[in-house]
Amino acid sequence: MGMNHLFIQGISFDWNKISENSYLRNIAAINGLEHISFNSNITFFVGENGSGKSTLLEAIAVAYGFNPEGGTRNYNFSTYDSHSELWGAIRLSKGFYKAKSGYFLRAESFYNVATKEEEYADLLHPSERYHEKSHGESFLAIAQNYLKPDGIYIFDEPEAALSPQRQLTLLLDIYRCAKSGAQFIIATHSPILLGIPEAEIYSFDDGKVHPCRYEETESYQVTEMFINNREVLLRKLLQDITG
Repeated sequence: MGMNHLFIQGISFDWNKISENSYLRNIAAINGLEHISFNSNITFFVGENGSGKSTLLEAIAVAYGFNPEGGTRNYNFSTYDSHSELWGAIRLSKGFYKAKSGYFLRAESFYNVATKEEEYADLLHPSERYHEKSHGESFLAIAQNYLKPDGIYIFDEPEAALSPQRQLTLLLDIYRCAKSGAQFIIATHSPILLGIPEAEIYSFDDGKVHPCRYEETESYQVTEMFINNREVLLRKLLQDITG
């Protein structure tokens, strides 16, 4: 599926809509950013904590019409107003086709969304009872239940509750769904998910948003270094503690 079929083809920023004293201006990678284009059905945002990737991901989701805490576009509630003003300052370049389904999944407010799902349930739409599953099981279940061809999916650190094995399961589901026309924009630290073939990766490190290869991501480099040099690395790291 080519670029013309993506539901969100890019985003542009209007910095006049962001107040002069906004904390957003202190996030190096985001400050002054003018445009990002999406060229693949799967786009990853990577970067150190605080680099702005989740802030931008959330803004894209809210600008698209998702509830700030997550869920489908039919979810409309707010436990607390934590989302930034960024969503009002970005313009989404939308494709010709409209997504038939979608979901905004975020690790930190998943509990609230699972609670809301029970409240929204009725006889025709029984609850999946996510609270009765383990966090990892319910996280994977919610991802799998909503993944459909021709949908738009915005995931914030979906690996947070998943074992490596379950991350591989999710990788397979995402790849299969993307091949059927779905679009994914995902913020992640997972070296497993980042390995999905043909995905586009944007790094928020080094003070600017820039494309990077899988092998250039810190998630990959640190994991590879640890696995290949574990004893030497730990000896160096722990020598101050062990004396």
